[in-house]
Amino acid sequence: MPIELQTEHENLLIVRASGKLTKDDYAALLPKVDQLITEHHKINILFDMHDFHGWEVAAAWEDTKFAFDHFRDIERLAVVGEKPWQKAMAVICKPFTQAEVRYYTHEQSDQARQWLEVPPAAR
Repeated sequence: MPIELQTEHENLLIVRASGKLTKDDYAALLPKVDQLITEHHKINILFDMHDFHGWEVAAAWEDTKFAFDHFRDIERLAVVGEKPWQKAMAVICKPFTQAEVRYYTHEQSDQARQWLEVPPAAR
């Protein structure tokens, strides 16, 4: 499976993606996201791409539905990647979420994590 999920610091979901995402990957992702939103109301996501090749057509549709369903539920989204198109993806996704979105390279992964871990009251 090209997706790996890990939760940290209560409302932080780390999604590691490689290869091409499938509809089944979203079947694994969505219950975890829903659970965290139920518990914390708003979540932060670190979307970390390694050797990532995008989405299958069915997965792209699931991603679109995800964006509409969770438009207000994500506070911060850190996109960590390795290719210029991945950086562009971080910009393109901004109109589909109220989350603050930032792009980081793999060398900046620690900065991405630090940005996501800052409590709302300290911002």
